[in-house]
Amino acid sequence: MIDPLLLRDTPEIVRESQIARGLSPETVDAAIAADRDRRAAITAFEELRAAQNAHGKTVAKASKDDKPALVAAAKELSEQVKQAQHAVTAAEDVATAAMAEIENIVIEGVPAGGEDDFITLRTHGEPPAFDFTPRDHLELGELLGAIDMERGTKVSGSRFYFLTGIGARLEIALMNLALDRALQAGFTPMIPPTLVRPEVMQGTGFLGKHSAEVYHLEDQDMYLVGTSEVPLAGYHMGEILDVANGPKRYAGWSTCYRSEAGSYGKDTRGIIRVHQFNKLEMFVYTTPEAAEEEHLRLVGLQEQMLQDLGLSYRVIDVAAGDLGSSAARKYDVEAWVPTQDAYRELTSTSNCTTYQARRLDIRHRPAVEAGAAPAKPTPVATLNGTLATTRWIVALLETHQRADGSVTVPEVLRPFLGGLDVLEPIA
Repeated sequence: MIDPLLLRDTPEIVRESQIARGLSPETVDAAIAADRDRRAAITAFEELRAAQNAHGKTVAKASKDDKPALVAAAKELSEQVKQAQHAVTAAEDVATAAMAEIENIVIEGVPAGGEDDFITLRTHGEPPAFDFTPRDHLELGELLGAIDMERGTKVSGSRFYFLTGIGARLEIALMNLALDRALQAGFTPMIPPTLVRPEVMQGTGFLGKHSAEVYHLEDQDMYLVGTSEVPLAGYHMGEILDVANGPKRYAGWSTCYRSEAGSYGKDTRGIIRVHQFNKLEMFVYTTPEAAEEEHLRLVGLQEQMLQDLGLSYRVIDVAAGDLGSSAARKYDVEAWVPTQDAYRELTSTSNCTTYQARRLDIRHRPAVEAGAAPAKPTPVATLNGTLATTRWIVALLETHQRADGSVTVPEVLRPFLGGLDVLEPIA
């Protein structure tokens, strides 16, 4: 959630953010009213409790003749306190629901609008040119014995697949390359759980308007994660961290699951939009002051990976209405996919400022001058970004294909494939 003080003191900033996201500014007015009612209910409860405590002392000192009337008044006061406590609970529930309608405050400069209103910040490389008709990634994958969609559908249904032979090796090579890069950049490797409790999924912001994309195991009341951002965000839930001397950086390797609700008919061919995939996700806890610099660092790591893999790409500043509720700014890196004649997203990296940390109660103590009293704990900032995922195979196969259906292995990947420099079609 956002900082309640921001809502109370500068509601116009919150309204502007909601409007930029394509949301109603009336949600801000509702949240202000609910917050006001909550605080009024707490004040009324505390006043009654104080009166009850004072009355209790009067009863204790009262004479035998006065006590019956005072005890009767005490019972009535006790009932009023109980009702006031219920009123606080109800007001807090209403305020929590109203605040949940307020998405993270977008950072200044983020373009307003929806999916098509992004700003292209830069491009790298020229789209590959071929002197033959290029094959798409599925045709290449079948020639190489790397992708088996038919049996994936037979076993699990649509949008499932097998990576076989060199396809499985290629994904593992990609993930290991990304893990090596993350280690060099100071990230701690993690293999997190892929089932999480509702409060963790809710805290990271994935149970809002995109909740239909998340798999829910109703009997266990657990959620399958669509990214290891979720368990890594929950890793320090309820803790006070020391980030004064530098961020905490984690790289989570996990299988991810997405129902792809609402994507009927989109990208049904191949492995672009599937229900299950692997991903290496970077996740950072840092101070709010350092968050924007850290965000650019994550983008730099992503771009270096794509450059070293010989992929042409562009970096876009995602528009406010396409951010998701937790992100204050998101950069996507999209690689060129030759047979689609288009850029397609390979990585995202988001600055969630303190939004997730407030929901998950993750704080730090700001640095103070020597000899000063310790500062009151305040929320950390959280950031996330993809460093490798299954979808990268699409761009790799199509970009580096040759006329006979073979595919050149980028030099940086060869050590992770036993020195293999060309993927050859199987007989």
